[in-house]
Amino acid sequence: MNIALWIAQGLLAAMFLMAGVMKTFQTAKAKEQLPWAKNRSDGFVRFVGTSELLGALGLILPLATGILPRLTVLAAIGLIIIQLLAIFTEHLPKKEYNVIPVNVVLLALAAFVAFGRWPIFS
Repeated sequence: MNIALWIAQGLLAAMFLMAGVMKTFQTAKAKEQLPWAKNRSDGFVRFVGTSELLGALGLILPLATGILPRLTVLAAIGLIIIQLLAIFTEHLPKKEYNVIPVNVVLLALAAFVAFGRWPIFS
């Protein structure tokens, strides 16, 4: 189970690092490629990107270093919230149904990590 959790954490971290870097440091590129970002301010897009970057780092670093491993669970919960907000405030209202499966997969992986690492939190 530990290996499956590490694989899920690695996949999630890679996805959110890539997305977070683009949204945080390449906001113009993000606004070109992401339909939802076109109608948002640069600050909001950077905020979402920074949240994703911190979530990605929080999935790996606390557990890998042994420093506050509870933060891994909190990072996974934060990424669950980001995905729920993306689905229910952006994609469903705009009828962007083709993007939702990606959000659901990322949400499911984050939920797997959150519940799988929950005993650390206790």
